[in-house]
Amino acid sequence: MTDEAVLPDTSSSKLVDSTPPTAKKPPPESANGAKIRTQVVASFWAVVLLLGLPVWLWTTSIHRARLPLQEMLEWADGKSCKPTFPLHIVVDAPSIQRSEAEHLVRTTQHALDDLNEFSAHHLRLTLGTSLVSAPTGGIPTEEQDSDERNKLEVETPALSVKLVPGDGTLPVRTALRPHSAALEVYYGANQIPSTLSSSSVLATTIAKKLQELFSEEQASIAYILTSKSGSGSTNPLGQAQNVPGASFVSREQRAGLARVLSPELAAKLAQRTTRSFRYAPTYHITISLFTPTAVPSAWNIQDAIEEYLDPLLQSFSISNFTVNTQVQLYAAFSPSVQQPELDAENQVWTLRNEDLSGFINAAEWPLGPSIGDGPTLNFILYVPEERLSPLVVKGSRASSWLIPQWGGVTILNPKGGVAPTALTQEDIQPALLTFSHQLLSLLGAPNSPPTLPLQLQSLTRIQAASLLLSASSTMGSLARLTSSQPSIPIPGNVALGVDTVLSHLHDSCADLRDGRFGRALEHARIAETEAERAFFEKSMVGQVYFPDEHKVAVYLPLLGPIGVPLLMSLLKEVKRFTSR
Repeated sequence: MTDEAVLPDTSSSKLVDSTPPTAKKPPPESANGAKIRTQVVASFWAVVLLLGLPVWLWTTSIHRARLPLQEMLEWADGKSCKPTFPLHIVVDAPSIQRSEAEHLVRTTQHALDDLNEFSAHHLRLTLGTSLVSAPTGGIPTEEQDSDERNKLEVETPALSVKLVPGDGTLPVRTALRPHSAALEVYYGANQIPSTLSSSSVLATTIAKKLQELFSEEQASIAYILTSKSGSGSTNPLGQAQNVPGASFVSREQRAGLARVLSPELAAKLAQRTTRSFRYAPTYHITISLFTPTAVPSAWNIQDAIEEYLDPLLQSFSISNFTVNTQVQLYAAFSPSVQQPELDAENQVWTLRNEDLSGFINAAEWPLGPSIGDGPTLNFILYVPEERLSPLVVKGSRASSWLIPQWGGVTILNPKGGVAPTALTQEDIQPALLTFSHQLLSLLGAPNSPPTLPLQLQSLTRIQAASLLLSASSTMGSLARLTSSQPSIPIPGNVALGVDTVLSHLHDSCADLRDGRFGRALEHARIAETEAERAFFEKSMVGQVYFPDEHKVAVYLPLLGPIGVPLLMSLLKEVKRFTSR
């Protein structure tokens, strides 16, 4: 048996490796490379934290100047000022002995105090001779001269009462001078009270007349002090304690409000307030002649204004006026107004009351809006065409009407129905007198007292009270706005404006208390103007409607693509550092 070696067949057999292949690993990072990467990440974060973040905070920070919020809220709540209106009335009794005159003044003052239901507005009587001081020697210094001027202004009487001897068989009579702030009282010698009597018919008559003269002014001031903002908001009388403005009236003064300010009178005062313009130092008056035909094409308006309107405008010491005139031919009234109807019984053409407000053809008539620093008051003299003359208002048959916070319209019906080529001064006189009454209504003048000087004095006090409360209310609104919106900026000029407002409010309140009503009105006007300017500061108003959600929507698309890679690289570096 032969032993044979068996050799493997290498031609057909192959070795198969079943071990799976391993992935190639990157070469290990050198210590220098890791250090460089760490430095790169650190440099990016250093730029973000040391440069980007401070610049972002500096460019997006909100500057909020400090405001005296508590003091502003105290003014709005009526805690800083309780306005009072002392009216100084001088009694001139040249025919009565001084002791009897002094007793008469005291007795009349007691009667006035008993009649007065609203102590914030009160009348103070003094003898005329008590205001006369003997001249002192030497040259007065500047400080003494200023004190004298202030004393003179304080003691400027709201009314002069002159006692005139008369027939003792007749009752006590009073007569108000039409063109001056003077009241004449006619009495008999037997009607003078003795120094031992506590009352008299003469004192009671004077007191009742004085209370009657200033009753409407007293009600107007009571209405303003109990209204919501001092600018004419309707105030339910029975809820006077619950409205913000009621805090300007002390608890003792509220007791008599129901008797001074009845609901009917409050409604009339609200109507007058909504009808009149807000106080302004300058008003622009435009007097226009409109006619639907070619005549009249001229009018003697300048002489008529100098004769009938200028005396009224010059008597306004609290405001200035500019007057412009114009003539517009072929000016038909608004097409939206129903055509006049013929009243066959009275042979007149009538306009419906509901068409009076739309009588103005604003689309075609050249009536510009308010220009300059003050509002514009438009007064229109309309001459109807011959076929529609005479033209009156249906029902009342009036030929003029008032448009609230705009102006007035007067229809001039020519004599005989034929319009002249030119209007004379006499033709224009009735219209200008009507415009004068409409002007007083638009400026908010009270109907009583019936004389113009007393009406203008009352208007000064009413406007001072209104502006004082309006500025105080604006201060409260600004304080609440800045407290509720911490994201809005408060520029430095707003803080300076608030300081100016508070200073003038203090001065106005002090002037009212001392009877310097002209100066009180001026301070209140400045305070109201500065308060409105501070509240409507453009840099503040724009931020009120810029919420935080809008900021997120702006920043997220910009910072997301940059912040995510920086954050992930920082996490990797922290993980590598902790794994060593």
